[in-house]
Amino acid sequence: MIKVILVEDHLVVRNGIKLLLDASGEIEIINESKDGSELLDYLAKGLQPDIVITDINMPLMDGLEVTSYLAEHYPTIKVVLLSMLNTADQVIEAFQRGAKGYLVKNVGYDELIFAIKYISNGGKYICQELSLNMLDLLSSNSNQLPFKKTEALNLELSEREGEVLQLISEGYTNMEIADKLFLSKRTVEGHRQSLINKVQVKNSAELIKFAVQHNLVT
Repeated sequence: MIKVILVEDHLVVRNGIKLLLDASGEIEIINESKDGSELLDYLAKGLQPDIVITDINMPLMDGLEVTSYLAEHYPTIKVVLLSMLNTADQVIEAFQRGAKGYLVKNVGYDELIFAIKYISNGGKYICQELSLNMLDLLSSNSNQLPFKKTEALNLELSEREGEVLQLISEGYTNMEIADKLFLSKRTVEGHRQSLINKVQVKNSAELIKFAVQHNLVT
């Protein structure tokens, strides 16, 4: 049985999600919280879920803040973010902070259950709607990025930068990349910023677009 704490400030939404998860027979809601601050109180008292499913937009402590806190203080707890928003920048930030899943609130029942089971087994998951939207975004912006294709072809990356770029594109956080490559978190942060500077983009979202469009990652 997968143990879940559900964090959602709207009671009606929270109850609806709880009914769906309870119906699966494989997921147990061991507690509910109306915001991130209340969740941390429960965790401090010893409650130990496998997964925390949390809304992004909440008072006191939002879902992204919850994600960062749990990644640092409760690294074994997997975080799944629920949102009405589907912007690429927010999705990427969520995974950078340590989230293991990102779902829109109108996700279907079957996909919701699949995502939780998949994440529980160690995977990372972005719901189908978001995946398709991000692919559309990459396609539609192919001629609008702040660099020329010839610049990409002449781009020189070190072997280490290539490894870091690949892991960034796969949604790993700085800490996770550091662990995989046996580097310090600060070193990884330096590589990330160096890559952003080299391709002359503003953030990690545009860096990933660049890498995908110019076949720098697999």
